[in-house]
Amino acid sequence: MEKVKIIEYKNDDITIVWKPSLCIHSGNCVSALPKVYKPLKKPWIQIENATTDELVVQIKTCPSGALSYYNNKEK
Repeated sequence: MEKVKIIEYKNDDITIVWKPSLCIHSGNCVSALPKVYKPLKKPWIQIENATTDELVVQIKTCPSGALSYYNNKEK
């Protein structure tokens, strides 16, 4: 069974979980928060450039499920 690559990006409140193999490159993330999602930079997710609420709203629009999050205080 092949292991799915997972990359995490954290702030004080949440951890964004990105599964690159699920990404369909719809561009929803970049369109919604261009100050956070910068595909040509590394790291491409710059979580510090948005509020936690902005990030959560955007992540919930990911059509492929490649982006998800969890609350750091609940884990």
